[in-house]
Amino acid sequence: MSAPHTDVEQVEAANTAFYEALERGDFEEVASLWLTPADLGIDETYHDPADSGVVSCVHPGWPVLTGRGEVLRSYALIMANTDYIQFFLTDVHVSVTGDTAVVTCTENILSGGPAPEDGEELGPLVGQLVVATNVFRRTPAGWKLWSHHASPVLAEEDEGEDEDTPGPDIPE
Repeated sequence: MSAPHTDVEQVEAANTAFYEALERGDFEEVASLWLTPADLGIDETYHDPADSGVVSCVHPGWPVLTGRGEVLRSYALIMANTDYIQFFLTDVHVSVTGDTAVVTCTENILSGGPAPEDGEELGPLVGQLVVATNVFRRTPAGWKLWSHHASPVLAEEDEGEDEDTPGPDIPE
């Protein structure tokens, strides 16, 4: 049984909203897109959301972050230390089963570091290729991020042979 087309569209829209909020550096919007304990019916009066492990996140090269507070703190740090970031998503695939959706994609990231002290422009732009899996959960307020896991894609080595490197002995 396949997911209704509207579910897939809604998940795609939530996924796009997440990346657009990151590009704008809109922390409040990023926070609103992550699952809260209340979204799962957890009474925050009796359960500390930081301890409930409701959400998780792995940024490239980082350890696993669990709990809404720890995850959102990581995004605040990233936004505070990134002057420019843009995501070009490719290979996007959405799978919806019931109230859970998985989005896999390739994040083609372009980011700019701080400007030189005497300049007004951004520092050098850096490109990075990352594969990501975003898990969403359906809530009364729409689809919310439950988990984000991103891993860098290692650059492929140049396939041309180096002149100093001997090739295999192949009889002619």
